Amino acid sequence: MFSDLYDKIVAGKEKIALVGLGYVGMPIAVAFARKVKVVGFDLNDKKIALYKKGVDPTHEVGDDVIAKTKVEFTSDEKKLRTAKFHIVAVPTPVNDDHTPDLNPVESASTILGRNLVKGSVVVFESTVHPGVTEEVCVPILERESGLKCGKDFKIGYSPERINPGDKVHRLETITKIVSGMDEETLDCVAKVYELVVEAGVYRAENIKVAEAAKVIENSQRDINIAFMNELSIIFNKMGIDTQAVLKAAGTKWNFLKFYPGLVGGHCIGVDPYYLTYKAEKIGYHSQIILSGRRINDDMGKYVAESCVKNLIASDKAVRKAKVAILGFTFKENCPDTRNTKVIDIVHELREYGINPMIADPEADAAEAKALYGIEFADIKDVKGMDAVIIAVAHKEFSNLKMKTVDKFFGKGKKVLLDLKGLLNRKEYEDAGYNYWRL
Repeated sequence: MFSDLYDKIVAGKEKIALVGLGYVGMPIAVAFARKVKVVGFDLNDKKIALYKKGVDPTHEVGDDVIAKTKVEFTSDEKKLRTAKFHIVAVPTPVNDDHTPDLNPVESASTILGRNLVKGSVVVFESTVHPGVTEEVCVPILERESGLKCGKDFKIGYSPERINPGDKVHRLETITKIVSGMDEETLDCVAKVYELVVEAGVYRAENIKVAEAAKVIENSQRDINIAFMNELSIIFNKMGIDTQAVLKAAGTKWNFLKFYPGLVGGHCIGVDPYYLTYKAEKIGYHSQIILSGRRINDDMGKYVAESCVKNLIASDKAVRKAKVAILGFTFKENCPDTRNTKVIDIVHELREYGINPMIADPEADAAEAKALYGIEFADIKDVKGMDAVIIAVAHKEFSNLKMKTVDKFFGKGKKVLLDLKGLLNRKEYEDAGYNYWRL
């Protein structure tokens, strides 16, 4: 029943279904649709309507690719019954108390379960702590379908490694970890992904190993960035430029090149909490992971405080100071504003009586309005400012010339916070700017 599923998919006799068509699921659906028949399912009717019109709201593959793809986009869950190989790619956020929010993956399992047919293979891609696939998702699939896992359907896990906004590290170019509940499933899952992943697949020992591998990848990055952020705080107190220090240290062959910054998004700022939550459940309290999280979670507050200190040092009144923030997305060259840490800067500045103007030509304005109540200004309207914070390294901001930046400011000392160090520090300091960066 399962051994020939791969052959049937390749022959066009069976379909692959993607559950969740966001920044991760949609590129996967498009990639597979170049080789086999694909059903792309998402609950969001508006998103499906855009895809059907040939519009890519994520900017991940572009409108031209969406317009030409053969993916059968739908918000009708019953269409899932026409497929036998299912890939679940929904977000796994955290709650306000930093505990895992498994609602999206549980909801996806419920929908898929009631449309699951015998002989299916279900692969989860969502980042979770070890055990979720087998202990949380499988019981839901069995309950909703009335089928038995291992007999009527099989499961696997293959963590997503897509990097939103990155045109180099894509699904096709990153080695894909795959796992299955048994050898037969693993072989099927591996062969299916090998259809599109040019870099090849890595067959993990079991599902829990694959889940753990994913959750530590971003935890490692989080800890390293936290170290850089702590160094930035220390060096700023010493009057030493952090980027100059990192540039010098980077000449050693084994120095890891991480940089300070705001850590938001759906992975680095979230995944560590999944690991520490599971660790707590088995009686271990994380020390290194959680300390790194605390540092990174406080960076928005630190930036706002630094802005206020620089305003004072420049003889500017803090309350009702005119401050502009350039960039609001969680990362550069990406429209996604969900889980952005720039909002922390906004909230903290408001505590000081400053209501910042925000401009971001890349961001999804409707999403920012719905999630945060933020309305963006046009960058052309950024004038007469006391301070400007370049918060995101969009290409558009990287190419800013000093004559353009000059026009952002009003009278008096120009306070410029260039968080990612996009501009030439010496050039701006020589021009009389009060320049600060992480």
